[in-house]
Amino acid sequence: MPARAEAAGPVTCDDGLVRTPWAASDALLREYYDTEWGMPVRDERGLFERLALESFQSGLSWITILRKRDAFRAAFSNFVPEAVAEFDDDDVTRLLADPGIIRNRAKILATIKNASATIALRLEGGLVDFIWSYQPKKTPIPMTVAEVPTTSDESIALSKALREKGFTFVGPTTMYALMEATGMVDTHLVGSHRRGSSGVWPRD
Repeated sequence: MPARAEAAGPVTCDDGLVRTPWAASDALLREYYDTEWGMPVRDERGLFERLALESFQSGLSWITILRKRDAFRAAFSNFVPEAVAEFDDDDVTRLLADPGIIRNRAKILATIKNASATIALRLEGGLVDFIWSYQPKKTPIPMTVAEVPTTSDESIALSKALREKGFTFVGPTTMYALMEATGMVDTHLVGSHRRGSSGVWPRD
């Protein structure tokens, strides 16, 4: 999830469109907000990538991850689970020397472990069905950034369930950010031109 701005309402940008404050100032964030953030992700590779990047984002700003996303994709074999699961000590050394990504050993090892867990989860229906089974029955309707939750009962439950399946770096806050990014909840502020754009939730 992109870093949260101060407790503010939606912002009218210079192109006349209304957006959540975090998407108003940076061109790359604006493009991401307008085209990707909050849209449903229902393919395994895509969801594994989002899961990995949200894990790397923990403790950092989302724009840092977004600027490095192409490098992450190159370094992690486009986040194909089978490829990442085969990474060995030489790959870890390679990744730790790659200035294009976040060189955090624990997060790198977690991504490799989570790739193996993703493959194992196929025996139970797969990562996509597993994660989407925690979609809540309703979504927040925030008027300001301060009204956007950082966790939910569902993100706490999902975090626990994923840990039980062998995943790591999947805390409740990270899982809520994943839910926001992949359309499981809609936390576009009321008035934003993107609210309701996912087709999962109504506009209001």
